[in-house]
Amino acid sequence: MTFYNYPLNLRFKLVALAPRIIVTDATGKEVLFISQKVFKLKEDIRVYTNQTKEKEIFTIRAEKILDFNTRYNFVYAPEDRHVGSIKAKGWRSIWSATYILDNPEGNQTHFIKEDNPWVKVGDALFGEIPFLGILSGYVFHPSYTCFRWQGTDFQDRTEPVMQIKKESGFFEGVYSMHLVNKDITREEEVRSVLSFMLMVQFMRRRG
Repeated sequence: MTFYNYPLNLRFKLVALAPRIIVTDATGKEVLFISQKVFKLKEDIRVYTNQTKEKEIFTIRAEKILDFNTRYNFVYAPEDRHVGSIKAKGWRSIWSATYILDNPEGNQTHFIKEDNPWVKVGDALFGEIPFLGILSGYVFHPSYTCFRWQGTDFQDRTEPVMQIKKESGFFEGVYSMHLVNKDITREEEVRSVLSFMLMVQFMRRRG
């Protein structure tokens, strides 16, 4: 059984000093709240059960300062326990985004691929058009899928487990997270959800 009732919906304001993402489940219940500390040289992202911030459940920490290829570690906050990590696969991520997910032992377990790189390009270019750019959220919807690593290459997409997709939004970013494989383990679920939430933080800066 999974932790959450899918699909999960992620929302954030496009203009905000402190990055904040609200996550609700299929019933509309708030299940996660993501807050990032500002003016930090290293990424420092905290994940709470809701906006009250009474219970912190995960921390996402960057290993290096302002490094494009740095690794981000996922930590279960109550026990300060490492539960996995994610890292972009080199400069290929500029075009066709590929991210590698590792378990706590450092072994690769999953990878995330951008479903259609041209959609991301169209979304970015349209967003730069004066006046019309504010409507880009209604035109292009980039999506990313998390796959189990089969130990072969990054083109083996035979075992998808979860997908995230940009949805229509006006003056706010909206994403939906969908469970593809109901047989996903809870460890897989945690790493996939945290990875997607981190990616949304990156996409938030892009709009």
